[in-house]
Order: sequence, then structure tokens, then C-alpha cells
Amino acid sequence: MSIAAGFLLIDKPSGWTSHDVVAKVRNLLRIKKVGHAGTLDPMATGLVVVGLGRATRLLRFVQGAPKEYVARAVFGVATDSLDADGAILERSEMEVGESEVASAMERFVGTIAQVPPMVSARKVGGRKLYELAREGIEVEREAREVEIYSLELIDFAPSLYPEVTFRAVCSTGTYVRTLGDDIAQSLGGRAHLSALRRVRNGSLHVRDAWGIEDVEAAAGEGRAGDLVLSPRDGLADLPEVVVGSDLAAGVGSGLSFPTAAIRAEVPPMGPLRIVDEAGQMLAVYRIEDSKAFPEVVIA
Repeated sequence: MSIAAGFLLIDKPSGWTSHDVVAKVRNLLRIKKVGHAGTLDPMATGLVVVGLGRATRLLRFVQGAPKEYVARAVFGVATDSLDADGAILERSEMEVGESEVASAMERFVGTIAQVPPMVSARKVGGRKLYELAREGIEVEREAREVEIYSLELIDFAPSLYPEVTFRAVCSTGTYVRTLGDDIAQSLGGRAHLSALRRVRNGSLHVRDAWGIEDVEAAAGEGRAGDLVLSPRDGLADLPEVVVGSDLAAGVGSGLSFPTAAIRAEVPPMGPLRIVDEAGQMLAVYRIEDSKAFPEVVIA
């Protein structure tokens, strides 16, 4: 497995940006082409999927997978960033109980509309919202539909400013800090996140991730390649088709072909991994109208 093409799972520490993680990996592994599969706030911790070399072209297939977070919200206190890094805008006691919060959460499961926070990386008029926020500019943001697949109350600490810990499994593009505040608003108050941890991206889990210190140690010992997931393993959520040597050559050249040429059952639509008989992933193809078209060729 080449260290120049694969995925590195990083358990991001608090205080680091996703860009900091990418820059550190690029420096440690001496690889120019490095990217990530979704921004994680500086305050937040947890899984950042880093793509290396040609695998950066595959990050969109990782980014589109559902994500799982564990968050802690402080009800009754609003900040300008909707997290603990922001300045307090409002403080008002919220005398709500655990059952009320659990019932409110149920209403947020499914397709919901979210307004991106001003400190997000979403672009408006060609500029990122957080850049405008730093200049004290607030602009109108269009609500976007996101999907909340599950929402679970994990812990409730009663007080005049209750602390609510919850687990959310959601679609890409979901702002969990906005979700926490929206839940509080449905109960007549406001909230901000005091902790946020991304634990899963598709089937990739933070328990299999490495700390920055692990990568530093491995790089110093010349074994950083041992930490890298192959493109095939990193895209385990996609269906897989193994092709023989005759078709593998065409796949490596980006050839389109009828699905009848594949001696295996294929999904009617969507992306799939094309793997040769030696187990090496050659490309991601999409299926449309009984024909296979190349999306990304990495062979």
C-alpha cells in the first residue's frame, strides 16, 4: 500500500482546525496533496478523515456519508457562535425537565430546515460566513434541508441552566450547534454547545483513528504507512465488484462499459468500487441505465 494514496483517520484535538490537521499531516508525511472529508469546528474533537495523494479525489464519497456526533448543550445561554468559544449574547433560566427535552428532540428527527450559523464555512456572495462574522457583518442566510436520522438524549443534568447531552446521526451539511439551539428554542429558550465530538463518518469510526502524536511518532520512525487505510478500505460503504484482468485494463484507462460485462450482481444505480483480482481498488464507477461510467480512476 502506497502512503501516497489512502486515508488517514485522525482524532482531532480541541483547539485545532481541520486545516491545521491537514497542514500537520502534509508536513509530517511530506505529501503535497492532502485534503479532508468535512470541516470540524476548532472547539470540537473527534474524527477527521484525511485523504492522501490520489485518494483526495475520493473524499467526496466519504463526505456524503451520514455522520454521528455526541454533543453537550447548555440550555438558557446563547453565544454568538452557538458554542463555548463565542461571546454570551443572552442568559435566561430554563426550567425544563428531561421528558420535555426528550419529547422536543423527537420533533427534529427526519428532514428539517436549518439556517447556517454566521461562523460557518458556508459561502454567501463568494465569501465564507465566518470571514464576514469576523468583520462584524451579519447577512441573511438561506435555510437548507438536512436529514436527522436519529436523535437520542444520553444525559440530562437538571439546573436553572440544564446541560443536555445527546447523540445525533445526520446527513452531511448538518450543523449540530444549530440543532442544539433549535431544540432549546422549541422549548422557549436558547442554547450553545459546550462540547462536540464526531464519532463516526459512514462506517469509519473514531475508535480506529490516530492522535496527532501517533502520526508524529510513526513518521519519525519511518512507519507512517502502517497508519494509512487503503482506498478500498476507506470506501467500505460503497458496493464492490471484482473484475478480471481483461476488464481491469479498461477500467484503468477509464473505459465505460455495459454492466453485462461484469460477472457479478451490480446495484441498479449509484457509485461502486471496482477492484482487481489482487484486491487493489482501481476506480469508483457509477451505474446508469445498465452501463458503468468512471467517476474517479486511481489505478
